[in-house]
Parts: sequence; C-alpha cells; structure tokens
Amino acid sequence: MQAVSFTQMKDGTREDYQFLAKHEQSHMDGTVDRVLEVLASLDGSFSGYQVSRLGHSLISATMAHRDGADIDWVVTALLHDIGDQLAPCNHDELAAAVLRPYVREECAWVLRWHGTFQKIYYIHHLGGDPDEREEFRASPYFQACVDFCERWDQSAFDPNYNFEPIAFFEPMVREVFARRPWDRDVLRPGEVIGLP
Repeated sequence: MQAVSFTQMKDGTREDYQFLAKHEQSHMDGTVDRVLEVLASLDGSFSGYQVSRLGHSLISATMAHRDGADIDWVVTALLHDIGDQLAPCNHDELAAAVLRPYVREECAWVLRWHGTFQKIYYIHHLGGDPDEREEFRASPYFQACVDFCERWDQSAFDPNYNFEPIAFFEPMVREVFARRPWDRDVLRPGEVIGLP
C-alpha cells in the first residue's frame, strides 16, 4: 500500500489506519531532529539584541546546566524560545505545546507562561502592566517561573558569556524526546521541584 484508499477519513479501513499509524510513528520519531533544526534557525531570528536568539537559548541552557539543573530544566531553558520563528505573539505557548508531552508539568507550565512573567522587566517602558504575572500567583509553579525568568532568561543576553554549543545539549534533547509521550511518571502532575 503506497497511500490510503479513502478521500474522506470516515471511509477509511482498518488497513488504512494501521498503514497511517506506521507513518505517523516514523514522523513522530523525527520530531527531535525538527526541533533541533528550529533551534539552530534561531541564529537568524530577529535582531536588536547583543546575541542572537540561538545565543540567548544556549546561554540560558548553559546557565541552567552550570547551576546543577536536571535534564528537564536544561532542555526547557534551551528550547524556551523556539516558538519565536512561527509565533512571535505567543512563542511561549508554542514552545510549551512542543515540550509538554515530554517534560515535567512544572517545566511545561513555566515554559508556557515565561513570556508573561518576563514582562516585569520591560513592559512598563512600553505602557504595559509589569505585574500581569500576579494573576498566576495561586499556581504552585509561580515561584519556579519567577526564578526561571530571573536566573536563566532575562540574564542570558551577554555576548561575552562562555556558553556551550548545540552539540553539548543535543544528547539531552534526544533523551527527553525519546521518552514515552504523556508518561505520568515523567510529567509528575502537581509536583513542585523548583530550580536548584
């Protein structure tokens, strides 16, 4: 079978969907390579900072690693801005959607809201509310997001910082994306670990 027999999904057969399941698994297995390609593409992302978005991501992940963060935090720090290319207005939401099946719920939540929490540093210069993050105060992950932004995001723009290359982090990214998606033992819902 080279392709399914149907032109409308409701007409598909068991054989069609078994055939597609194999193709879908193959596509899913390639996710990590596509994620690493998107990460590398951040080197040509929007300008204005003293480092590229890739440099910022590598600095962030290097800081997390050097602070003794576990693999979930390091990969979260590395990939926190991968949504910038396709979703500049909600980059955090896109990045969180990519990582959510593979990392602790705490890390995915921080990833999802880091853009809002970052506003405390700059949005008042643009007429916005720097305390927008306060609406999330009741979340058990609130402090982790505050700490993530303070230690590994807003502080990761120094062109003189000696950061690790993508190749250093690639095995960690591959390990995370090799996990069984939505594994509750990985996601650990409701568990607060925080930053080291």
